[in-house]
Amino acid sequence: MADRTIETAVAELLRRERDREDGGKVTERWPDLDLGTAYRIQDAVLDRKVRDGETVVGVKLGLTSRAKQRRMGVDVPLTGWLTDAMTMAPGELAPVGRLIHPRAEPEIAFIMGERLSGPGVTAERAMRAVASVHAAFEVIDSRFRDFDFTLPDVVADNASSSRFVISARAVPPDGLDLAAEECRLDVDGRTVDTATGAAVLGHPANALALAANELAGRGKAIEPGWIVLTGGLTDAHPLRAGGTLCAEFASLGALSLTGTT
Repeated sequence: MADRTIETAVAELLRRERDREDGGKVTERWPDLDLGTAYRIQDAVLDRKVRDGETVVGVKLGLTSRAKQRRMGVDVPLTGWLTDAMTMAPGELAPVGRLIHPRAEPEIAFIMGERLSGPGVTAERAMRAVASVHAAFEVIDSRFRDFDFTLPDVVADNASSSRFVISARAVPPDGLDLAAEECRLDVDGRTVDTATGAAVLGHPANALALAANELAGRGKAIEPGWIVLTGGLTDAHPLRAGGTLCAEFASLGALSLTGTT
């Protein structure tokens, strides 16, 4: 894809986000879109947002669950960016009226204490760079109709990023068994799903290491103080105005998310 074509894709994705409008896949018009070019689109979208005043606050992983990969028709995890415009405080209502078709999923989040730079980062090395562990919700909101995309499409769309919230409770990583960390998800008071941290590539530290190594190939690293969302533990559930999702973690505590117009 030529630079002009990349600029066209960037402009269209930003317009859809601004106008709350979904549409067809990028790959419908450019079927030869490869993964490397898709990440160039993702980075160019971020550059536009930073120029408009947003600040990078972390990274996110998507499709880290094998079951979700099969469901969405992709076969590898992906990384995306978090900015301050996506951040919500605990208890803040999620602005579903400003989104297209939001869904939410519980996650395990890290706040980084040290810079983490690949290549060659292992899960053990990744965990040594973590300052604290948090319960989290991510609100995803694809710019593609019906969340229908290929891997290059969703990479270009910054892994369906939208909003996120992490708990105020900060748990030190030492002594936690995050692979066994249990999570129960309730929607409007009814339990709909359960999972453990092993749903995220066997252990959330594997997702963190993967992110550091993938970013290294783009000349980037995970910086101190950044937030890392390690990927959904359960299916993502629709988030509607007045609806509430609550995630109860065994060690990380509880976190709830309510939608509003």
